[in-house]
Amino acid sequence: MTAQDNLRDKPHSVVERLTHTFGDWLKHRQELNEMRQLNTSEFDRIANDLRVSPADLNELVRHGPHAADELPKLLKALGIDENDLARIEPLVLHDMERVCALCQHKRECDRDLAAGTSAEHYQGYCLNAPTIKQLSRAGDK
Repeated sequence: MTAQDNLRDKPHSVVERLTHTFGDWLKHRQELNEMRQLNTSEFDRIANDLRVSPADLNELVRHGPHAADELPKLLKALGIDENDLARIEPLVLHDMERVCALCQHKRECDRDLAAGTSAEHYQGYCLNAPTIKQLSRAGDK
């Protein structure tokens, strides 16, 4: 094993994590700036192409690319295969990602995911709970 291999195996230093986080922040600021430069008709067309409202698209971009990171973790915790869902019901998964990205209960969700208690608690705050319940019913058939 070389010294270079040892460096790759070590956890990222605080400086590396901060540099990565700052880079992500700068990229996100650039994306927001580019979005603001679009005229209304261009922005509305893009929202329509993505099958979301212009208001939702604005919020989704504002929240950033990791706004729905909880959904795959929740699906896994509930025993739902995200790849199967993407293959069988891609529009449902797309809508669930949108709902997750716009969610106001990230702290509760993240806490439950970290504690491994999502299956017991998500119904109390997750706006995707009714969809998940329907998916579970469909899977039971």
